[in-house]
Amino acid sequence: METSETPKIHSFNGQQYPCCASLTMGVIGGKWKTVILFHLIEGPLRYNILRKTMPTVTERTLSLQLKKLEEDGIIQRKVYHKKPPLKVEYSLTPLGETLIPIIKAIADWGDQVQKIN
Repeated sequence: METSETPKIHSFNGQQYPCCASLTMGVIGGKWKTVILFHLIEGPLRYNILRKTMPTVTERTLSLQLKKLEEDGIIQRKVYHKKPPLKVEYSLTPLGETLIPIIKAIADWGDQVQKIN
């Protein structure tokens, strides 16, 4: 028996998604967001350190991805104004920390696939 139930729309930060999986991928999907989050699991990092850990990402792309993750409340940006040079650090928010098991599972899967090939 078919149901004529209307599919549930999932919303997050003003965006609508057709399912919970698409919402998750909308927030952490893409080539660099998950990599950024993986590096922030151990704690706050400065922009230049993030850039060095991902040498193939362009500065523009890294900046845009950091900004999007910040807008989504996944990471926070802290600026230290005490003395020059200006210091900026990125870290996971409490919401971002809820992604740690997912990010670790993605990384573990990558390790397993590499061992198989």
